[in-house]
Amino acid sequence: MINTLVETLIQVSAVLALSPLYPGILEKMKARVEGRRGPSIFQPYYDLLKLNKKEMTIPRNAGWLFVNGPYLVFSIYVLISFVIPVVYPEPVYLTPVVDFLGGALLFSLSGFLKVYESMESSSNLVTLGVSRNISFAYLGEATLLTVFIAVALVTGTNNPYITMEAIQSPTEYLFLPHITASVAFFMLWLYETGKLPLESSGMSEMGMIDDSLVYEYSGKGLMLLRWGSYVKSYLLGSVLLNVFLIPWGMQTGVLGAMADVGIMFLKWLVLLMITVVIETSLAKFRLFKIQDFLIVALVLSVFSVILTVTLNG
Repeated sequence: MINTLVETLIQVSAVLALSPLYPGILEKMKARVEGRRGPSIFQPYYDLLKLNKKEMTIPRNAGWLFVNGPYLVFSIYVLISFVIPVVYPEPVYLTPVVDFLGGALLFSLSGFLKVYESMESSSNLVTLGVSRNISFAYLGEATLLTVFIAVALVTGTNNPYITMEAIQSPTEYLFLPHITASVAFFMLWLYETGKLPLESSGMSEMGMIDDSLVYEYSGKGLMLLRWGSYVKSYLLGSVLLNVFLIPWGMQTGVLGAMADVGIMFLKWLVLLMITVVIETSLAKFRLFKIQDFLIVALVLSVFSVILTVTLNG
């Protein structure tokens, strides 16, 4: 029991502590490829600390959810880190409570809360961003659920830890439905984390999708939402790596859990290098093309489900 508690703490601590590091490494890689010096890999940490020291301003008509919503959203992401294999390959605390579909629903709940709380600011710009976000989000949520259903059909279980172990078999890993589901989930990860060619993060209004939801936030509220976005990216990316792309190499035990932090770092470097190639070689999509991108991901995930059912009889 004590070992399980320690392993759980290692996983959750790694998620919270290291999730801002990978966006910093990504920006550094992009800068090097583009011939720039770029910011420090620790810049996301500096930004979070700076926001934490600032006062949170609240719009006049904002309600309770606007003020407390960031805490709820961040708590949901922390809860997800207790139940899916993002660092450690064996079940930890709360794992029996939620399966893959439950995790997908928690992601959906956090997305709903972000939309609803941002609407309470009564900002016209935020309203425009919410409309834009929802017009894409329904395709993303459908793809997320369908991909997890496809993987459950491929492996015969919806338990993320058993799925991770089953996928390590070459037969399951090279199974065509798993390959198509992996491509769909990778496309979804690009969208959900705001990676080019889908979205330009920053203050450019026409490039904002998810960033427009936090436009009226400042101080600790913005800090929690930014940190939550880093955690979300880490959670989805780790599932992509451990269940779809590179399911091998994870260790067990307390010492194994500590080693897994380093192993995940190496896996993430591979994912970040792939992302850098995509971001630096492809032009940004026009806004209306993002739906086409997500429709392709959804079709691939549905095709994976149909193919699995057909091949398995």
